[in-house]
Amino acid sequence: MDRLGYTAMSAASRTMTALAVRGNNLANAATPGFRADLEQAAAVQVQGPGYASRHLAQARGNGVSLATGPLMVTGRDLDFAIKGPGLIAVQGEAGEAYTRHGSLQLDADSRLVLNGRAVLGEGGPIEVPAFESLHIGDDGVISIRPRGELAITEVGRLKLVDVPAAQLRKDAVGLLVTADGQPAPLDDGVVIAGGFLEASNVSAMDQLVATLSLSRLFETQVKMMKAAEDLSDAGNRMMRS
Repeated sequence: MDRLGYTAMSAASRTMTALAVRGNNLANAATPGFRADLEQAAAVQVQGPGYASRHLAQARGNGVSLATGPLMVTGRDLDFAIKGPGLIAVQGEAGEAYTRHGSLQLDADSRLVLNGRAVLGEGGPIEVPAFESLHIGDDGVISIRPRGELAITEVGRLKLVDVPAAQLRKDAVGLLVTADGQPAPLDDGVVIAGGFLEASNVSAMDQLVATLSLSRLFETQVKMMKAAEDLSDAGNRMMRS
């Protein structure tokens, strides 16, 4: 009975974590560039004499799905989407961070930013002088026609990287960072498309189906805990009699 109770309690705890992850994915199904979270858990043996057969499911840091989302046409010069694998580098809280959300803005210091965070180029944050027009090439090179001029000038190149999902985690604000905290190298194979944004890679239908399945599973695990309690009470009555 004791082992049954441990199994049911551990499974219910893990299911609650999985439901929270699915709920967060659903909440961001319409967030451009959002990468779906993947719940992860590992079996951990309970320490102490007599507990060798007791194991708990311990939640680990959630993984990240790097599956691509559909591209949305915007026609805006400062919008771009990554075609296929790849990430864009931005200045994070504690160093370099990465995202696939490509809606660029210009701040008061004429720097390119994403949600207020400086966009990084090969040599650091990219500054853009006043311009008449701007173009982002498929290799990440940013070209402008300066105000009052006819010649086209290159002002920088986006730092584009390609990091396996297993080497990434999300930080407190939802940006991707490397597991070891080290900057990823520039990858010349990453291709982007100007005038597009990538939608979230979350499938709302898949998340809803998974949430319903997890809810039913949680109900079953609660019933198992009640069954373990009933069996324990029955055993105690037998011992007393």
